Amino acid sequence: MSANLKYLSLGILVFQTTSLVLTMRYSRTLKEEGPRYLSSTAVVVAELLKIVACVLLVYKDSKCSLRALNRTLRDEILNKPMETLKLAIPSGIYTLQNNLLYVALSNLDAATYQVTYQLKILTTALFSVSMLSKKLGVYQWLSLVILMTGVAFVQWPSDSPELDAKERSAGSPFVGLMAVLTACFSSGFAGVYFEKILKETKQSVWIRNIQLGFFGSLFGLMGVYVYDGELVSRDGFFQGYSRLTWAVVALQALGGLVIAAVIKYADNILKGFATSLSIILSTLISYFWLQDFVPTSVFFLGAVLVIAATFLYGYDPKPAGNPTKA
Repeated sequence: MSANLKYLSLGILVFQTTSLVLTMRYSRTLKEEGPRYLSSTAVVVAELLKIVACVLLVYKDSKCSLRALNRTLRDEILNKPMETLKLAIPSGIYTLQNNLLYVALSNLDAATYQVTYQLKILTTALFSVSMLSKKLGVYQWLSLVILMTGVAFVQWPSDSPELDAKERSAGSPFVGLMAVLTACFSSGFAGVYFEKILKETKQSVWIRNIQLGFFGSLFGLMGVYVYDGELVSRDGFFQGYSRLTWAVVALQALGGLVIAAVIKYADNILKGFATSLSIILSTLISYFWLQDFVPTSVFFLGAVLVIAATFLYGYDPKPAGNPTKA
C-alpha cells in the first residue's frame, strides 16, 4: 500500500506541475477572438476556490458537522485576529508571485520557465539558513552551485535565427526572466515564512490556507482595481474566460493543496523524480505540441545540471549513529 501511495504521489506531482505550466502558457499565447482573460482576476478566483476547498477539508476533519465547522472557524480564525494577521505578509507575497507567473509564461516557453523556476530551491535554502537557522550539508551547497550553473546555461543567448524569431513573436524573454527571478525570491521568502508560522503554532495547514486565501483575495482584488479596473468595468470581471481558463484557475487553486496532501508520502528522491519528469515533459510538449521552443545543446546541458542539482539537494546520507539533516 505504501509503495502504491508513493507512485500515486509521483503521478499527481508530475501531472500538477506539468499541466499547470503548459495550460497557463497555452492560454496566454492562444490567439482568440475578443479580449484575453485578465490574469489578475484569475489569481483572485484561484484564491476563492482555494478557500472553498479548504473549508470543505476542515468540514471533513470536523466529522461532517456544520456546528463543529462553524466552531472551528470561529475559534481558529475570528477569535485569533493576531494569528490571522500573521498570514497577511506571506499572502501578499504569494499573490505577487502568482501574478508574476502569468507574466513569465506570457514571455517564456514552458521548458525554459520550468528549468529557470527551479532557482526557488536556491532562494528557499538561503532564506531557510537566515530565517530558520537551518544548516546545509556539503551536498546541499554543491547542488546550489550546480543549480545556478545550469540555469545560467539555460538562459544563455542562442545564435539560432529560428529560435530568435520564435522568442520575438512570443514576447520579451528579458521580461519573462525578470518575472521568474522575482517569483523565485518571493516563493523562497514566503515559503520559509509560512513554514516558520506553521512551526510556531498548532493550527492545521487547512486553516492556515483559508487565512492565506482570505488575504490573497483582498490583495488580488486591489491588484485588479489598480491595474485592470478600467478593463473590468468595460468588459466584465470574467471577460475572456473559457474552459481552458477555468482549467488553469483550478490547477493553480488546487495544485498546492493536492501537493500538501500527498507530500507526506513523497520523500526527497521522489520529489526529485517529479521535478525531472516535469521538466522533460514540458520540454517535449513545448517542442512538439506548442511549437514555441527550439532546444539547443546548451539548453540540454543546463537542464541536465538542474535535474542533477535537484537530486543532489534531496540526497540525505545517513551514516550509522549520526544522521545528517538537510
